Amino acid sequence: MKKVLVIVSILAAAAACGGGSGSGGATSSNGGTSLSQPASGGGQGSKAVGQPTGTTGGTITLPGDTVPALSGPPVIRQAQLSMTVGNGLFDSKLTQVRTLVESEGGYIAGTDAQANPATSSENSQIRTGVISFMVPAAHFDDTIDQLSKVGKVQSEHITGTDVSAQYVDLRARLANAEAQHAAMLALLTKAQNINDIIAVQNQIGQITAQIEQLKGQIKYLDDNTSYSNVSVTIAETGAPAQAASSDNWGFATALSGAAHNFVTTIDYFVSGLGAVGPFLVLAGIGFLVWRRRRTPQPKHA
Repeated sequence: MKKVLVIVSILAAAAACGGGSGSGGATSSNGGTSLSQPASGGGQGSKAVGQPTGTTGGTITLPGDTVPALSGPPVIRQAQLSMTVGNGLFDSKLTQVRTLVESEGGYIAGTDAQANPATSSENSQIRTGVISFMVPAAHFDDTIDQLSKVGKVQSEHITGTDVSAQYVDLRARLANAEAQHAAMLALLTKAQNINDIIAVQNQIGQITAQIEQLKGQIKYLDDNTSYSNVSVTIAETGAPAQAASSDNWGFATALSGAAHNFVTTIDYFVSGLGAVGPFLVLAGIGFLVWRRRRTPQPKHA
Protein backbone atom coordinates (compact mmCIF):
# COMPACT_ATOMS: atom_id res chain seq x y z
CA MET A 1 0.00 0.00 0.00
CA LYS A 2 2.79 2.43 0.90
CA LYS A 3 4.44 1.78 -2.42
CA VAL A 4 1.22 2.63 -4.30
CA LEU A 5 0.71 5.82 -2.31
CA VAL A 6 4.29 6.91 -2.98
CA ILE A 7 3.82 6.39 -6.71
CA VAL A 8 0.50 8.28 -6.61
CA SER A 9 2.16 11.16 -4.79
CA ILE A 10 4.97 11.34 -7.35
CA LEU A 11 2.50 11.37 -10.26
CA ALA A 12 0.36 14.01 -8.53
CA ALA A 13 3.40 16.25 -8.06
CA ALA A 14 4.36 15.80 -11.71
CA ALA A 15 0.84 16.66 -12.82
CA ALA A 16 0.86 19.80 -10.69
CA CYS A 17 4.16 20.92 -12.13
CA GLY A 18 3.01 20.26 -15.69
CA GLY A 19 -0.31 22.06 -15.14
CA GLY A 20 1.25 25.17 -13.62
CA SER A 21 4.12 25.62 -16.08
CA GLY A 22 1.99 27.56 -18.58
CA SER A 23 -1.45 28.02 -17.09
CA GLY A 24 -1.84 31.54 -18.45
CA GLY A 25 -0.33 30.90 -21.86
CA ALA A 26 -3.53 29.99 -23.67
CA THR A 27 -5.43 33.17 -22.94
CA SER A 28 -2.89 35.93 -22.39
CA SER A 29 -2.07 36.71 -26.02
CA ASN A 30 -5.28 36.15 -27.91
CA GLY A 31 -5.14 39.52 -29.63
CA GLY A 32 -8.67 40.90 -29.66
CA THR A 33 -12.23 39.72 -29.29
CA SER A 34 -13.21 36.36 -30.71
CA LEU A 35 -16.60 34.80 -31.21
CA SER A 36 -15.40 31.22 -30.75
CA GLN A 37 -15.71 29.68 -27.31
CA PRO A 38 -13.52 26.99 -25.77
CA ALA A 39 -14.95 23.52 -25.93
CA SER A 40 -13.69 20.10 -25.05
CA GLY A 41 -12.13 18.05 -27.78
CA GLY A 42 -8.73 17.85 -29.42
CA GLY A 43 -7.27 17.91 -32.87
CA GLN A 44 -6.24 20.59 -35.28
CA GLY A 45 -9.74 21.37 -36.47
CA SER A 46 -9.24 21.06 -40.23
CA LYS A 47 -12.98 21.60 -40.65
CA ALA A 48 -15.11 24.42 -39.35
CA VAL A 49 -16.58 23.19 -36.08
CA GLY A 50 -19.70 25.00 -35.00
CA GLN A 51 -19.29 27.74 -37.60
CA PRO A 52 -22.73 28.73 -38.96
CA THR A 53 -23.56 29.85 -42.45
CA GLY A 54 -26.38 31.86 -40.92
CA THR A 55 -28.02 32.39 -37.55
CA THR A 56 -31.76 32.18 -36.98
CA GLY A 57 -33.18 31.96 -33.51
CA GLY A 58 -29.89 30.79 -32.04
CA THR A 59 -29.60 27.70 -34.25
CA ILE A 60 -26.28 26.88 -35.89
CA THR A 61 -25.77 25.32 -39.31
CA LEU A 62 -22.49 23.61 -40.10
CA PRO A 63 -20.86 24.53 -43.43
CA GLY A 64 -20.46 21.77 -45.92
CA ASP A 65 -17.00 22.67 -47.17
CA THR A 66 -13.70 22.48 -45.37
CA VAL A 67 -11.68 25.44 -44.19
CA PRO A 68 -8.73 26.17 -46.53
CA ALA A 69 -5.38 25.23 -45.00
CA LEU A 70 -2.93 28.00 -44.12
CA SER A 71 0.81 27.91 -44.55
CA GLY A 72 3.08 29.51 -41.99
CA PRO A 73 2.70 30.07 -38.25
CA PRO A 74 -0.79 30.16 -36.72
CA VAL A 75 -1.97 33.76 -36.38
CA ILE A 76 -5.23 35.19 -35.05
CA ARG A 77 -6.19 38.04 -37.42
CA GLN A 78 -8.87 40.67 -36.97
CA ALA A 79 -9.94 43.74 -38.95
CA GLN A 80 -12.10 46.81 -38.34
CA LEU A 81 -13.15 48.93 -41.33
CA SER A 82 -15.19 52.12 -41.58
CA MET A 83 -16.58 53.28 -44.91
CA THR A 84 -19.09 55.70 -46.41
CA VAL A 85 -21.53 55.04 -49.25
CA GLY A 86 -23.79 57.23 -51.34
CA ASN A 87 -27.06 58.41 -49.89
CA GLY A 88 -29.85 55.88 -50.33
CA LEU A 89 -27.38 53.03 -51.05
CA PHE A 90 -27.11 51.64 -47.52
CA ASP A 91 -29.40 48.64 -48.04
CA SER A 92 -27.82 47.62 -51.34
CA LYS A 93 -24.27 47.93 -49.93
CA LEU A 94 -25.21 45.91 -46.86
CA THR A 95 -26.58 43.20 -49.12
CA GLN A 96 -23.37 43.35 -51.15
CA VAL A 97 -21.30 42.74 -48.02
CA ARG A 98 -23.47 39.78 -47.04
CA THR A 99 -23.12 38.27 -50.49
CA LEU A 100 -19.35 38.73 -50.31
CA VAL A 101 -19.17 36.96 -46.94
CA GLU A 102 -21.13 33.98 -48.27
CA SER A 103 -18.99 33.77 -51.41
CA GLU A 104 -15.82 33.69 -49.28
CA GLY A 105 -17.15 30.81 -47.18
CA GLY A 106 -17.78 32.90 -44.06
CA TYR A 107 -20.83 33.63 -41.96
CA ILE A 108 -22.53 36.68 -40.45
CA ALA A 109 -22.03 37.02 -36.70
CA GLY A 110 -24.29 40.06 -36.21
CA THR A 111 -25.65 43.28 -37.68
CA ASP A 112 -26.76 46.58 -36.13
CA ALA A 113 -28.43 49.10 -38.46
CA GLN A 114 -30.23 52.32 -37.60
CA ALA A 115 -31.63 55.46 -39.26
CA ASN A 116 -30.74 58.95 -38.04
CA PRO A 117 -32.78 62.04 -39.05
CA ALA A 118 -30.97 64.22 -41.58
CA THR A 119 -30.29 67.81 -40.58
CA SER A 120 -31.23 69.45 -43.88
CA SER A 121 -34.49 67.67 -44.67
CA GLU A 122 -37.38 66.87 -42.39
CA ASN A 123 -38.49 63.76 -44.28
CA SER A 124 -35.07 62.22 -45.04
CA GLN A 125 -33.00 59.84 -42.93
CA ILE A 126 -29.35 58.83 -42.93
CA ARG A 127 -28.72 55.08 -42.53
CA THR A 128 -25.75 53.75 -40.57
CA GLY A 129 -24.88 50.29 -39.39
CA VAL A 130 -22.25 47.78 -38.31
CA ILE A 131 -21.91 44.25 -39.66
CA SER A 132 -19.60 41.67 -38.03
CA PHE A 133 -18.68 38.40 -39.69
CA MET A 134 -16.14 35.58 -39.76
CA VAL A 135 -14.28 34.45 -42.88
CA PRO A 136 -11.74 31.65 -43.39
CA ALA A 137 -8.27 32.94 -42.58
CA ALA A 138 -7.04 31.89 -46.03
CA HIS A 139 -9.60 34.31 -47.57
CA PHE A 140 -8.92 37.17 -45.17
CA ASP A 141 -6.79 39.31 -47.52
CA ASP A 142 -9.10 38.80 -50.47
CA THR A 143 -12.10 39.74 -48.33
CA ILE A 144 -10.44 43.01 -47.26
CA ASP A 145 -9.63 43.81 -50.89
CA GLN A 146 -13.23 43.18 -51.96
CA LEU A 147 -14.61 45.28 -49.10
CA SER A 148 -12.57 48.28 -50.25
CA LYS A 149 -14.67 48.27 -53.44
CA VAL A 150 -18.00 48.47 -51.59
CA GLY A 151 -17.59 52.11 -50.51
CA LYS A 152 -15.04 54.77 -49.69
CA VAL A 153 -12.86 53.44 -46.87
CA GLN A 154 -12.40 56.03 -44.12
CA SER A 155 -10.33 53.90 -41.71
CA GLU A 156 -8.83 50.42 -41.64
CA HIS A 157 -7.31 48.63 -38.65
CA ILE A 158 -5.88 45.10 -38.96
CA THR A 159 -4.25 43.15 -36.13
CA GLY A 160 -2.52 39.77 -35.95
CA THR A 161 -1.36 37.69 -32.97
CA ASP A 162 1.12 34.84 -33.41
CA VAL A 163 0.09 31.90 -31.18
CA SER A 164 2.82 29.43 -32.18
CA ALA A 165 4.35 29.43 -28.70
CA GLN A 166 0.98 28.75 -27.12
CA TYR A 167 0.43 25.78 -29.43
CA VAL A 168 3.80 24.28 -28.50
CA ASP A 169 3.20 24.77 -24.79
CA LEU A 170 -0.34 23.38 -24.82
CA ARG A 171 0.57 20.31 -26.86
CA ALA A 172 3.53 19.52 -24.62
CA ARG A 173 1.36 19.82 -21.51
CA LEU A 174 -1.33 17.67 -23.16
CA ALA A 175 1.15 14.90 -24.02
CA ASN A 176 2.48 14.95 -20.46
CA ALA A 177 -1.02 14.78 -18.98
CA GLU A 178 -2.05 11.91 -21.25
CA ALA A 179 1.09 9.96 -20.28
CA GLN A 180 0.28 10.47 -16.59
CA HIS A 181 -3.30 9.38 -17.21
CA ALA A 182 -2.13 6.14 -18.83
CA ALA A 183 0.25 5.49 -15.93
CA MET A 184 -2.52 6.03 -13.38
CA LEU A 185 -4.80 3.60 -15.23
CA ALA A 186 -2.08 0.99 -15.17
CA LEU A 187 -1.53 1.66 -11.49
CA LEU A 188 -5.25 1.30 -10.79
CA THR A 189 -5.14 -2.35 -11.91
CA LYS A 190 -2.49 -3.04 -9.25
CA ALA A 191 -4.34 -1.44 -6.34
CA GLN A 192 -4.94 -3.95 -3.52
CA ASN A 193 -7.38 -2.18 -1.20
CA ILE A 194 -10.07 0.48 -1.08
CA ASN A 195 -7.74 3.30 0.01
CA ASP A 196 -5.39 2.69 -2.89
CA ILE A 197 -8.27 2.59 -5.37
CA ILE A 198 -9.78 5.85 -4.05
CA ALA A 199 -6.43 7.64 -4.13
CA VAL A 200 -5.69 6.55 -7.70
CA GLN A 201 -9.21 7.42 -8.92
CA ASN A 202 -8.95 10.89 -7.42
CA GLN A 203 -5.74 11.49 -9.34
CA ILE A 204 -7.27 10.10 -12.52
CA GLY A 205 -10.20 12.52 -12.18
CA GLN A 206 -7.90 15.53 -11.75
CA ILE A 207 -5.71 14.53 -14.69
CA THR A 208 -8.77 13.91 -16.87
CA ALA A 209 -10.10 17.40 -16.10
CA GLN A 210 -6.70 18.86 -16.96
CA ILE A 211 -6.65 16.98 -20.28
CA GLU A 212 -10.11 18.26 -21.24
CA GLN A 213 -9.11 21.80 -20.35
CA LEU A 214 -5.98 21.62 -22.49
CA LYS A 215 -7.92 20.16 -25.41
CA GLY A 216 -10.45 22.98 -25.10
CA GLN A 217 -7.72 25.62 -25.20
CA ILE A 218 -6.16 24.01 -28.27
CA LYS A 219 -9.53 23.89 -30.01
CA TYR A 220 -10.09 27.54 -29.10
CA LEU A 221 -6.85 28.44 -30.90
CA ASP A 222 -7.77 26.16 -33.82
CA ASP A 223 -11.10 27.93 -34.33
CA ASN A 224 -9.66 31.45 -34.04
CA THR A 225 -6.75 30.79 -36.38
CA SER A 226 -8.98 29.03 -38.93
CA TYR A 227 -11.45 31.94 -39.07
CA SER A 228 -10.79 35.68 -38.87
CA ASN A 229 -13.11 38.28 -37.38
CA VAL A 230 -14.02 41.33 -39.51
CA SER A 231 -16.19 44.28 -38.47
CA VAL A 232 -17.40 46.83 -41.03
CA THR A 233 -19.10 50.14 -40.22
CA ILE A 234 -21.17 51.55 -43.10
CA ALA A 235 -22.57 55.09 -43.12
CA GLU A 236 -24.35 57.15 -45.74
CA THR A 237 -22.61 60.38 -46.70
CA GLY A 238 -25.51 62.78 -46.00
CA ALA A 239 -29.06 63.83 -46.72
CA PRO A 240 -30.62 63.35 -50.17
CA ALA A 241 -30.07 66.14 -52.68
CA GLN A 242 -32.75 68.81 -52.50
CA ALA A 243 -35.00 69.41 -55.51
CA ALA A 244 -34.33 72.59 -57.47
CA SER A 245 -36.56 75.50 -56.51
CA SER A 246 -39.29 76.50 -58.98
CA ASP A 247 -39.22 80.18 -57.84
CA ASN A 248 -36.99 81.55 -60.59
CA TRP A 249 -37.86 85.24 -59.93
CA GLY A 250 -37.48 84.97 -56.19
CA PHE A 251 -40.81 86.70 -55.44
CA ALA A 252 -42.17 83.80 -53.40
CA THR A 253 -38.91 83.53 -51.52
CA ALA A 254 -38.93 87.25 -50.68
CA LEU A 255 -42.58 87.09 -49.59
CA SER A 256 -41.86 84.10 -47.39
CA GLY A 257 -38.86 85.90 -45.85
CA ALA A 258 -40.92 89.03 -45.16
CA ALA A 259 -43.65 87.01 -43.47
CA HIS A 260 -41.05 85.21 -41.42
CA ASN A 261 -39.48 88.50 -40.29
CA PHE A 262 -42.92 89.97 -39.41
CA VAL A 263 -43.80 86.98 -37.26
CA THR A 264 -40.37 87.11 -35.63
CA THR A 265 -40.86 90.81 -34.74
CA ILE A 266 -44.28 90.12 -33.21
CA ASP A 267 -42.77 87.24 -31.29
CA TYR A 268 -40.05 89.48 -29.85
CA PHE A 269 -42.64 92.17 -28.92
CA VAL A 270 -44.91 89.69 -27.14
CA SER A 271 -41.95 88.11 -25.34
CA GLY A 272 -40.74 91.55 -24.17
CA LEU A 273 -44.26 92.55 -23.08
CA GLY A 274 -44.52 89.39 -21.05
CA ALA A 275 -41.21 90.16 -19.36
CA VAL A 276 -42.04 93.79 -18.36
CA GLY A 277 -45.81 93.31 -17.93
CA PRO A 278 -45.70 92.56 -14.17
CA PHE A 279 -43.61 95.70 -13.55
CA LEU A 280 -46.08 97.85 -15.53
CA VAL A 281 -49.00 96.49 -13.50
CA LEU A 282 -47.23 97.27 -10.21
CA ALA A 283 -46.35 100.77 -11.44
CA GLY A 284 -49.97 101.42 -12.39
CA ILE A 285 -51.25 100.31 -9.01
CA GLY A 286 -48.71 102.55 -7.26
CA PHE A 287 -49.70 105.52 -9.39
CA LEU A 288 -53.37 105.09 -8.54
CA VAL A 289 -52.62 104.87 -4.84
CA TRP A 290 -50.45 108.02 -5.03
CA ARG A 291 -53.15 110.02 -6.80
CA ARG A 292 -55.78 108.89 -4.32
CA ARG A 293 -53.71 110.19 -1.42
CA ARG A 294 -52.99 113.55 -3.07
CA THR A 295 -56.64 114.26 -3.87
CA PRO A 296 -57.88 116.86 -1.26
CA GLN A 297 -60.81 115.77 0.90
CA PRO A 298 -64.00 117.98 0.62
CA LYS A 299 -64.61 120.27 3.60
CA HIS A 300 -67.97 120.09 5.41
CA ALA A 301 -69.78 123.38 6.33
